Amino acid sequence: MTANPPLPTVGHTRPAAPTGPTRPLADWRPEDPAFWDATGARVARRNLVHSVLCEHIGFSVWSMWSVLVLFLGPEYGIDPAGKFLLTAVPTLVGALLRLPYTVAVSLFGGRRWTVVSALALLVPTVLTGWLLRPGVSPTTLLLLAAAAGVGGGNFASSMANINAFYPQRLKGRALGINAGGGNLGVPVVQLAGLLVLTTAGASHPRLVPLLYVPLVVLAALAAALRMDDLPRSRPPGNPLREVARDPHAWAISTLYIGTFGSFIGFGFAFGQVLLVQFPHDFPTPLRAACLTFLGPLLGSLARPVGGALADRLGGARVTFCAFLAMAASTCLVLLASREGSLPLFLTGFVLLFVLSGAGNGSTYKMIPGIYRDRPAPLAHLHANALMGIAGAVGALGGVLINLAFRQAFLAHGTGEQAYTAFLVLYVLCLALTWAVYLRGARAVRGN
Repeated sequence: MTANPPLPTVGHTRPAAPTGPTRPLADWRPEDPAFWDATGARVARRNLVHSVLCEHIGFSVWSMWSVLVLFLGPEYGIDPAGKFLLTAVPTLVGALLRLPYTVAVSLFGGRRWTVVSALALLVPTVLTGWLLRPGVSPTTLLLLAAAAGVGGGNFASSMANINAFYPQRLKGRALGINAGGGNLGVPVVQLAGLLVLTTAGASHPRLVPLLYVPLVVLAALAAALRMDDLPRSRPPGNPLREVARDPHAWAISTLYIGTFGSFIGFGFAFGQVLLVQFPHDFPTPLRAACLTFLGPLLGSLARPVGGALADRLGGARVTFCAFLAMAASTCLVLLASREGSLPLFLTGFVLLFVLSGAGNGSTYKMIPGIYRDRPAPLAHLHANALMGIAGAVGALGGVLINLAFRQAFLAHGTGEQAYTAFLVLYVLCLALTWAVYLRGARAVRGN
């Protein structure tokens, strides 16, 4: 949440911002076309690249336990319900950290906080690599999973920082690339887990977090050397508190539960769902790991597409279409579950990943549009605050999805109860998008 000074008019001439990396930028005017073409676009692009890198590794660490639970055989004493809990805990911690991470950007600067938040990823990677072995207590496993939650906070600070670098007309695309590149950390860590399973075997889960230790160090070093801090000042008032009183904050947060909550919740749970619901088709974790990365991969790639479509067609329109298609895909998953059809089940779930990814991009594009009529500094501060609130609440949706799966499989041995709950959620989000952002004169808001 980087506070910007009031933007000058387009015709106002001021010295160009320094283009060298790591220097505080005393002058930043992304809405000025001449400034943007001369220096702004190049500086913003450099910061975007390194922001994506750090956020990507953060997502990998955050979702690391979606892989590690596949390694936890009988010698760990964890049943399927316990594994769903291990994937819910880092989701919860990451969601709670998103609010302070959003504020940290305005307090410390985007570059400085990116370095700090990247180095914080050493805590879960080193500890998990050291302590994860047969005989470890369930409490220790829960604490290690909770520590991985620090990776979930990186998203909020990264999005708040990049939002400040780009003009309104390019925010959907830029935020989509930033978030999509970060989201790719989910399938990448799942592929890393698959690599370890196929080479070292299921008895070496500690290799997965240890693979990320040098990557964390390199990402932090790159951010320190190549990123910039935008002008900082103490934000007037309390943007988080002010935005929390705005009904739009809770409308957008609800929509983000449906989009991002679905993406991250399914990304954490999908491997376990396959193992529990289709045990004959997936007799080993290796078989499940061969497929679990596919949905998060396609969903991550769809996020920038959703943002770009939102820039062109309007965020609310794209979000509405995404929820409509997600409801239809959930019906397909529910039918496949009842019929025991694995091909139909996989088709429906892959569609859910893709559509939730596109919906992530379009929903975040709606946020700057909600405040675009306010004065420039206030619009920026409130947009960043809403990104933090929506990111935190949306990530809580991932917790609810994992708990819904846990309860459904415990009670009925199938996920049908959970799929029905997801369908109700998507229909509610569909109605909310229409009622608040598409109906009548309100259609221009949030686009």
